[in-house]
This record gives sequence, structure tokens and C-alpha cells, in this order.
Amino acid sequence: MQETVVKLKFCTLSFYDGYVVAKINEGVHLDQEHNAALIEVVEEYYNKPFVYITHRVHSYSVDPNVYPRTTKVKLLKGFAVVSEKYQAKINAQIEQMFFEKPFEIFTKLDDAIKWANDIITKG
Repeated sequence: MQETVVKLKFCTLSFYDGYVVAKINEGVHLDQEHNAALIEVVEEYYNKPFVYITHRVHSYSVDPNVYPRTTKVKLLKGFAVVSEKYQAKINAQIEQMFFEKPFEIFTKLDDAIKWANDIITKG
């Protein structure tokens, strides 16, 4: 499994074939500016369909207004949140309402990766 890692000031992105795993830094408030930077890097990397997986190992907040723009990323086929924390899952359920593509919440990263691969395979 080939991996390319890109570090931004507020996160680390690990790119794989068909999906990217993002780990946002502790205490970040993910806003439109952060989102624009994420979209730019991801669109540079992928020229085929992919799934975005956010592995929420740290505590941070997300402005739900980033999702309408994120939904417009053409090659983005799905969005997954991975966390073992109750509050992160509740927050993700709220975020899910703002996203117009497949959006799932997982406890384990392996389950999110399997889901991502299924989406990409089924096209």
C-alpha cells in the first residue's frame, strides 16, 4: 500500500490509492480557509475518484459551512469520520446534514477504509 504524506500547518494528509486519511491537529477550528487549503492539495493529488477519511484522533471543531464547498469537489465520492469519542460522533452526525454525498461515521479506521474501497470499486 503506497502512501504519500503531506503535512500542512494544521493537519497531516496520508494519500493512498482511492482515499486520503486526514488527521487534523489538536485545537484547530477547521474553517473556510483551512478547507480551501485541503481541497487544493487533494485536487492536486487525485485525478480519479477518491474518498476523504478524517481520522479524529485529536479534539478540534469544524465549521459546517465548509461542507457545501466540499460537496462540489467533483472527484470526491464519499466522506468518512473515524473516532472512538462519543462527542466527535455526535458532531459528525450534525456535519452529515450539510454534506450531499455519502457520509459515514466509523469507530475503526479499517472499517472506513473498507467502505471507501467499496465506494471506489462500485463507482
